[in-house]
Amino acid sequence: MSYLDFDREAWAALRAATPLTLSEADLVELQGLNERVSLEEVETIYLPISRLLNLQVAAIQTLHTATDMFLGSLPRPTPFVIGIAGSVAVGKSTFARILKALLSRWPAHPRVDLVTTDGFLLPNAALEQRGLMMRKGFPESYDLRRLVEFMADVKNAEGPVRAPVYSHQAYDIVPGEYQLVDRPDIVLLEGLNVLQAGDTRAVGADGIRRADATRPRMFVSDFFDFSIYLDAAEADVERWYVERFLTLRETVFRDPRSYFHRYASLGDPEAVETARGIWRTINGVNLRENISPTRDRARLVVEKGADHAASRVRLRRL
Repeated sequence: MSYLDFDREAWAALRAATPLTLSEADLVELQGLNERVSLEEVETIYLPISRLLNLQVAAIQTLHTATDMFLGSLPRPTPFVIGIAGSVAVGKSTFARILKALLSRWPAHPRVDLVTTDGFLLPNAALEQRGLMMRKGFPESYDLRRLVEFMADVKNAEGPVRAPVYSHQAYDIVPGEYQLVDRPDIVLLEGLNVLQAGDTRAVGADGIRRADATRPRMFVSDFFDFSIYLDAAEADVERWYVERFLTLRETVFRDPRSYFHRYASLGDPEAVETARGIWRTINGVNLRENISPTRDRARLVVEKGADHAASRVRLRRL
């Protein structure tokens, strides 16, 4: 694929007159653990992205209007869907929350929803039954059919659609809880593998892929109007993951209700080694085998440096 390359200065110039609509206080609320996004980063990186997406939304709306006119049907607004992909600990959640806040402040599309694919993970009981608990976050650990059906319903825009809710504290799906997505102007779908368009074979407990007729022949990415991949050197992402693990050990893991409460009592050396072990056997493998290979399917790639700030932006030519 051919991409246009921009350094920070060149990308920042594409902001044009896009206003800064977030304050320092807003950013504090939107940032995740161990991430500090400055207003300068918002102005340099996020505002040009917001402007680009605003133009894209307007263009798609015009196209839909033309199609409705051709068919002689009444206009039916269709949500503009943006996929956001990247590794664990690369900063997808913070990126998506800031982008959602900026997009919702444009007059033409004030209703913006953010959905994470965590809610479409199979429940722990199902993962254990299939021998997949150690592959949680890998493509085969998701209810792909349900996720594709959810995206189809969102695009059809015929009424409210329910997305399952995931608890990071319980490390499992929350039974009976749902996020309601009711015909917004824009939907951000954030997840590890949202750009994947792999085969339709299932992975068994023995690690062998076999044909699975129940798997969807459509992919989540088929519903995207735009897609973004957050990229960084694996060594940096691993370091961010370890730093986040240490922070969680001092906070969330101390709650007895946390699935990872057993890690709260670890000393620094043990905690670091545990986090690195999880990275080596699970998250790093998933990044190399499943996530990184989808990078070139994204319309926009944001490359982050060791300090979490974007160092380069690549925009795919149409």
